Amino acid sequence: MTQRLALVTGGEGGIGTEICRQLGHAGRRVVTTCMDPEAANIEAWAEALRKEGIDANWIQCDVSDLSACEKMAETVREQYGDVEILVNVAGITKDGFLHKMDYEQWFDVININLNGAFNVTRQFVESMRKAGFGRIVNISSVNGQAGQFGQTNYSAAKAGMHGFTMALAKESAPKGVSVNTVSPGYIKTSMTDAIPDKVREAIISQIPAGDLGEPSDIARAVAFLTADDAGYINGANLPVNGAQFCSF
Repeated sequence: MTQRLALVTGGEGGIGTEICRQLGHAGRRVVTTCMDPEAANIEAWAEALRKEGIDANWIQCDVSDLSACEKMAETVREQYGDVEILVNVAGITKDGFLHKMDYEQWFDVININLNGAFNVTRQFVESMRKAGFGRIVNISSVNGQAGQFGQTNYSAAKAGMHGFTMALAKESAPKGVSVNTVSPGYIKTSMTDAIPDKVREAIISQIPAGDLGEPSDIARAVAFLTADDAGYINGANLPVNGAQFCSF
Protein backbone atom coordinates (compact mmCIF):
# COMPACT_ATOMS: atom_id res chain seq x y z
CA MET A 1 0.00 0.00 0.00
CA THR A 2 1.20 3.51 -0.82
CA GLN A 3 2.90 5.33 2.04
CA ARG A 4 0.44 8.19 2.01
CA LEU A 5 0.51 10.88 4.69
CA ALA A 6 -2.38 10.81 7.15
CA LEU A 7 -3.18 13.71 9.49
CA VAL A 8 -5.28 12.73 12.51
CA THR A 9 -6.50 15.61 14.68
CA GLY A 10 -6.56 14.85 18.39
CA GLY A 11 -4.80 11.59 17.69
CA GLU A 12 -3.39 11.15 21.18
CA GLY A 13 -6.77 10.22 22.69
CA GLY A 14 -8.08 6.70 23.11
CA ILE A 15 -9.86 6.49 19.76
CA GLY A 16 -7.33 8.71 17.99
CA THR A 17 -4.36 6.62 19.10
CA GLU A 18 -5.91 3.43 17.77
CA ILE A 19 -6.74 5.16 14.48
CA CYS A 20 -3.11 6.27 14.18
CA ARG A 21 -1.95 2.75 15.03
CA GLN A 22 -4.12 1.02 12.44
CA LEU A 23 -3.33 3.56 9.73
CA GLY A 24 0.36 3.18 10.55
CA HIS A 25 0.21 -0.60 10.34
CA ALA A 26 -1.51 -0.18 6.97
CA GLY A 27 1.61 1.61 5.76
CA ARG A 28 0.51 5.20 6.23
CA ARG A 29 2.79 7.87 7.66
CA VAL A 30 0.93 9.52 10.54
CA VAL A 31 0.96 13.03 12.00
CA THR A 32 -1.37 14.08 14.80
CA THR A 33 -2.32 17.51 16.07
CA CYS A 34 -2.03 18.17 19.79
CA MET A 35 -3.22 21.24 21.70
CA ASP A 36 -1.06 20.77 24.81
CA PRO A 37 2.04 18.61 24.14
CA GLU A 38 3.13 18.52 27.79
CA ALA A 39 -0.25 17.51 29.17
CA ALA A 40 -0.60 14.83 26.50
CA ASN A 41 3.01 13.64 26.92
CA ILE A 42 2.93 13.63 23.16
CA GLU A 43 6.55 12.78 22.41
CA ALA A 44 6.26 9.61 24.50
CA TRP A 45 3.05 8.85 22.59
CA ALA A 46 4.87 9.18 19.25
CA GLU A 47 7.83 7.14 20.46
CA ALA A 48 5.54 4.30 21.55
CA LEU A 49 4.07 4.11 18.05
CA ARG A 50 7.52 4.29 16.47
CA LYS A 51 8.54 1.24 18.50
CA GLU A 52 5.72 -0.58 16.69
CA GLY A 53 7.31 0.37 13.38
CA ILE A 54 4.92 3.25 12.68
CA ASP A 55 6.16 6.49 11.15
CA ALA A 56 4.46 8.76 13.72
CA ASN A 57 4.93 12.47 14.35
CA TRP A 58 3.00 15.33 15.94
CA ILE A 59 2.43 19.05 15.64
CA GLN A 60 0.96 21.49 18.14
CA CYS A 61 -2.31 23.04 16.99
CA ASP A 62 -5.58 24.31 18.42
CA VAL A 63 -8.09 23.18 15.79
CA SER A 64 -10.58 25.85 16.90
CA ASP A 65 -8.12 28.58 15.83
CA LEU A 66 -8.16 29.12 12.05
CA SER A 67 -4.86 30.99 12.04
CA ALA A 68 -3.20 28.18 14.00
CA CYS A 69 -4.56 25.65 11.50
CA GLU A 70 -3.16 27.64 8.60
CA LYS A 71 0.29 27.67 10.23
CA MET A 72 -0.01 23.98 11.09
CA ALA A 73 -0.79 23.07 7.48
CA GLU A 74 2.19 25.04 6.21
CA THR A 75 4.51 23.29 8.66
CA VAL A 76 3.13 19.85 7.84
CA ARG A 77 3.70 20.42 4.11
CA GLU A 78 7.24 21.65 4.70
CA GLN A 79 8.24 18.82 7.03
CA TYR A 80 6.23 15.84 5.83
CA GLY A 81 4.63 16.58 2.45
CA ASP A 82 1.05 16.70 1.20
CA VAL A 83 -1.72 15.32 3.38
CA GLU A 84 -3.72 12.74 1.42
CA ILE A 85 -5.73 11.29 4.31
CA LEU A 86 -7.42 13.46 6.94
CA VAL A 87 -9.27 12.16 9.99
CA ASN A 88 -11.05 14.80 12.09
CA VAL A 89 -11.14 13.29 15.58
CA ALA A 90 -10.49 16.26 17.89
CA GLY A 91 -13.44 16.99 20.13
CA ILE A 92 -14.57 17.84 23.65
CA THR A 93 -17.69 17.62 25.80
CA LYS A 94 -19.09 20.22 28.19
CA ASP A 95 -22.39 18.70 29.20
CA GLY A 96 -25.39 20.37 30.79
CA PHE A 97 -29.11 20.78 30.29
CA LEU A 98 -29.81 23.62 27.89
CA HIS A 99 -31.80 25.64 30.42
CA LYS A 100 -28.66 25.70 32.59
CA MET A 101 -26.02 25.79 29.83
CA ASP A 102 -23.94 28.94 29.55
CA TYR A 103 -22.62 30.38 26.30
CA GLU A 104 -19.07 29.15 26.92
CA GLN A 105 -20.26 25.54 27.18
CA TRP A 106 -22.16 25.90 23.90
CA PHE A 107 -19.52 27.86 22.01
CA ASP A 108 -16.49 25.80 23.03
CA VAL A 109 -18.05 22.49 21.98
CA ILE A 110 -19.30 23.86 18.65
CA ASN A 111 -16.02 25.65 18.01
CA ILE A 112 -13.74 22.66 18.57
CA ASN A 113 -15.94 19.81 17.33
CA LEU A 114 -17.57 21.45 14.30
CA ASN A 115 -15.65 24.60 13.42
CA GLY A 116 -12.45 22.64 13.98
CA ALA A 117 -13.43 20.23 11.20
CA PHE A 118 -13.79 23.20 8.84
CA ASN A 119 -10.59 24.90 10.01
CA VAL A 120 -8.48 21.81 9.36
CA THR A 121 -10.22 20.41 6.27
CA ARG A 122 -10.08 23.79 4.55
CA GLN A 123 -6.27 23.60 4.62
CA PHE A 124 -5.99 20.32 2.74
CA VAL A 125 -9.02 19.68 0.56
CA GLU A 126 -7.80 21.91 -2.28
CA SER A 127 -4.50 20.04 -2.64
CA MET A 128 -6.40 16.74 -2.57
CA ARG A 129 -8.64 17.95 -5.39
CA LYS A 130 -5.63 19.02 -7.44
CA ALA A 131 -3.92 15.67 -6.86
CA GLY A 132 -7.06 13.74 -7.81
CA PHE A 133 -6.97 11.72 -4.60
CA GLY A 134 -8.04 12.26 -1.01
CA ARG A 135 -9.70 10.51 1.89
CA ILE A 136 -11.46 12.51 4.61
CA VAL A 137 -13.21 10.89 7.59
CA ASN A 138 -15.08 12.91 10.21
CA ILE A 139 -15.62 11.28 13.60
CA SER A 140 -19.18 12.08 14.70
CA SER A 141 -21.21 10.24 17.37
CA VAL A 142 -24.32 8.17 17.94
CA ASN A 143 -25.53 11.18 19.92
CA GLY A 144 -25.37 13.25 16.77
CA GLN A 145 -27.91 10.83 15.30
CA ALA A 146 -30.14 10.10 18.29
CA GLY A 147 -29.58 13.10 20.59
CA GLN A 148 -28.76 12.78 24.27
CA PHE A 149 -29.88 14.36 27.51
CA GLY A 150 -27.52 17.12 28.59
CA GLN A 151 -25.74 17.26 25.25
CA THR A 152 -27.54 19.74 23.03
CA ASN A 153 -24.18 21.33 22.23
CA TYR A 154 -22.38 18.05 21.50
CA SER A 155 -25.31 16.51 19.61
CA ALA A 156 -25.66 19.62 17.46
CA ALA A 157 -21.95 19.70 16.66
CA LYS A 158 -21.81 15.99 15.81
CA ALA A 159 -24.95 16.15 13.66
CA GLY A 160 -23.43 19.17 11.90
CA MET A 161 -20.30 17.17 11.12
CA HIS A 162 -22.30 14.73 9.02
CA GLY A 163 -24.08 17.56 7.20
CA PHE A 164 -20.59 18.89 6.48
CA THR A 165 -19.59 15.43 5.24
CA MET A 166 -22.50 15.05 2.83
CA ALA A 167 -22.11 18.48 1.25
CA LEU A 168 -18.33 18.20 0.92
CA ALA A 169 -18.66 14.71 -0.57
CA LYS A 170 -20.80 16.08 -3.38
CA GLU A 171 -18.24 18.82 -4.04
CA SER A 172 -15.25 16.49 -3.85
CA ALA A 173 -16.31 13.24 -5.53
CA PRO A 174 -15.68 14.55 -9.07
CA LYS A 175 -12.07 15.18 -8.05
CA GLY A 176 -11.34 11.74 -6.58
CA VAL A 177 -11.79 12.79 -2.96
CA SER A 178 -14.07 10.83 -0.64
CA VAL A 179 -15.60 12.31 2.51
CA ASN A 180 -17.32 10.05 5.02
CA THR A 181 -18.43 9.99 8.64
CA VAL A 182 -17.90 7.37 11.32
CA SER A 183 -20.36 7.64 14.22
CA PRO A 184 -19.12 5.77 17.29
CA GLY A 185 -21.43 4.60 20.01
CA TYR A 186 -20.14 4.40 23.57
CA ILE A 187 -16.50 3.30 23.45
CA LYS A 188 -14.11 2.26 26.23
CA THR A 189 -12.05 5.43 26.66
CA SER A 190 -11.10 7.79 29.48
CA MET A 191 -14.29 9.71 28.68
CA THR A 192 -16.57 6.75 29.36
CA ASP A 193 -14.38 5.71 32.32
CA ALA A 194 -15.40 9.00 33.94
CA ILE A 195 -19.12 8.16 33.71
CA PRO A 196 -20.58 7.10 37.09
CA ASP A 197 -20.97 3.32 37.34
CA LYS A 198 -24.77 3.39 37.56
CA VAL A 199 -25.04 5.62 34.50
CA ARG A 200 -22.61 3.43 32.56
CA GLU A 201 -24.58 0.32 33.48
CA ALA A 202 -27.78 2.00 32.27
CA ILE A 203 -26.10 2.86 28.97
CA ILE A 204 -24.81 -0.69 28.47
CA SER A 205 -28.30 -2.06 29.15
CA GLN A 206 -29.49 -0.17 26.07
CA ILE A 207 -26.79 -1.62 23.78
CA PRO A 208 -27.91 -4.88 22.12
CA ALA A 209 -24.26 -5.96 21.76
CA GLY A 210 -24.11 -6.00 25.57
CA ASP A 211 -21.00 -3.91 26.15
CA LEU A 212 -19.14 -0.75 25.26
CA GLY A 213 -17.13 -0.82 22.05
CA GLU A 214 -13.35 -0.79 21.73
CA PRO A 215 -11.29 1.99 20.10
CA SER A 216 -10.14 -0.63 17.59
CA ASP A 217 -13.74 -0.97 16.37
CA ILE A 218 -13.67 2.67 15.29
CA ALA A 219 -10.15 2.48 13.89
CA ARG A 220 -11.05 -0.46 11.65
CA ALA A 221 -13.91 1.57 10.16
CA VAL A 222 -11.56 4.49 9.50
CA ALA A 223 -8.92 2.25 7.93
CA PHE A 224 -11.59 0.76 5.66
CA LEU A 225 -12.90 4.14 4.50
CA THR A 226 -9.41 5.56 3.89
CA ALA A 227 -8.17 2.66 1.79
CA ASP A 228 -6.99 3.54 -1.69
CA ASP A 229 -9.71 1.41 -3.27
CA ALA A 230 -12.59 2.73 -1.10
CA GLY A 231 -13.23 5.87 -3.13
CA TYR A 232 -16.73 4.97 -4.33
CA ILE A 233 -17.98 5.02 -0.73
CA ASN A 234 -18.66 8.72 -0.48
CA GLY A 235 -20.93 10.87 1.68
CA ALA A 236 -21.78 7.90 3.92
CA ASN A 237 -22.21 7.66 7.67
CA LEU A 238 -20.88 4.41 9.11
CA PRO A 239 -22.39 3.79 12.57
CA VAL A 240 -20.28 1.69 14.95
CA ASN A 241 -22.50 1.40 18.01
CA GLY A 242 -23.35 -2.24 18.76
CA ALA A 243 -26.89 -1.73 17.35
CA GLN A 244 -27.67 0.89 20.00
CA PHE A 245 -29.12 3.11 17.29
CA CYS A 246 -30.16 1.73 13.90
CA SER A 247 -31.21 3.71 10.84
CA PHE A 248 -30.88 3.74 7.07
